[in-house]
Parts: sequence; C-alpha cells; structure tokens
Amino acid sequence: MNKDNLTIQLKVKDFNAWRTSYKGREQNRVSAGITNGRVYRNADDQNDVVILQDVADVVKARTWLSSAEMKTAMEKSGVVGSPSIRFAAAA
Repeated sequence: MNKDNLTIQLKVKDFNAWRTSYKGREQNRVSAGITNGRVYRNADDQNDVVILQDVADVVKARTWLSSAEMKTAMEKSGVVGSPSIRFAAAA
C-alpha cells in the first residue's frame, strides 16, 4: 500500500510536556491512519518541533487533525499558535 507523508511543524511551550501528550495519543493517530511518527527538534530552539508521519488515508487524517478533539489536545499539550500541516504524495 502506498502511503502519503504528513509533515507538521509546531511550536510548544514545553517540549517534555508536549512529548508526553503526543506519546499518549498514539492509538488515536493509528485509528486515523497516521503511523511511523518521527519527532525532530530544532537545534536552536528545542520547543520548535517537526513531526514526519506516514498516512494511509489523507481524508481520514485531515478529518481527525481538524477535529475539536485534536484542537483541545493541542491546547492542553501546550502547542503555541497554529501548526503548519502539509501532506505530500510520493513522486
């Protein structure tokens, strides 16, 4: 099965608090068809985060990412502002 890629860049108040919340939502991501998450931090700003993930179903992933549940989870985990979310297909 071909998988698309999801890249999310976000700013967080406290990386460790955010990371705990992110890890706790693994099953939610899998249910939305989002897997194989890799988290990176900016070398100059440890609270600037990039997440690379595989996506089996872009429509399902978009729906989950734009849900009220996800918005609440981002606020509670300390996400600052709106994340940059991009989907890309293999070329």
